Amino acid sequence: MQRHERLTKLFEVILEEESVTVDELVARLGVSAATVRRDLDHLAGQQLITRTHGGAVASPHSSDIPIRYGPGAKLSQEKRRIAASAADQVRPGDIIGLNGGTTTTELARELAVREELRAEASGEQVVIVTNAVNIATELAVRPHLRVVLTGGVVRSMSFELVGPFASPVIDSVSIDTLFLGVDALTPKGAFTAHDGEAAINGRLAAQARRVVVIADSTKLRARAFARICPLSEIDQIITDDRADPQAVARFREAGIEVVLV
Repeated sequence: MQRHERLTKLFEVILEEESVTVDELVARLGVSAATVRRDLDHLAGQQLITRTHGGAVASPHSSDIPIRYGPGAKLSQEKRRIAASAADQVRPGDIIGLNGGTTTTELARELAVREELRAEASGEQVVIVTNAVNIATELAVRPHLRVVLTGGVVRSMSFELVGPFASPVIDSVSIDTLFLGVDALTPKGAFTAHDGEAAINGRLAAQARRVVVIADSTKLRARAFARICPLSEIDQIITDDRADPQAVARFREAGIEVVLV
């Protein structure tokens, strides 16, 4: 097993179990304790996990790492279903906004392979406006998609560009649909853990004709620090079928279309 594959597998186990010991990882991965300790130190150095005495635990933002170690993130099947449902709404020529996160990254991957969106078939490119460096990197090699990356300073935890340098680009574009990833969705609106991300994501929402929140069901019972936008700015929510029925009913009562997948 190559080191990258081992690191990815190790990170997946920590996400799945939330707390693990070195001995447990040795048994799961079939490598030495010294190798496991080095790998844990490496992931901890990148703030992907938190080291403990004799093991490691998932960091608060571990499940939101978009791409480097993210394929095995929690609820990956649900996120893929959400992404596929969102991609069904995209048409050739649309201008789409994407912020950072595991679910929006899944949506980007889905858009990249949709045959009906290829410019040679439709004659029109889909334009992707994003402040997520990882999404722009993945889509840059797709000639049928036009990628617009905002300016800003990269946050290592989310790969999102934040700060005042992003504003001039965002303020000069028009977005048909913003597919918005969130850390929490409450009756007060869409929230994220970082105030800088909230500010930029809020500006993206302000430029969009429609705002569609794409979030797995855990986000409907979560709390986060900074509000991106109020419920009144959200047109649709796409979540998985594990969503709390009472929460779904509250959002529908607020006039928001809720799609369960």
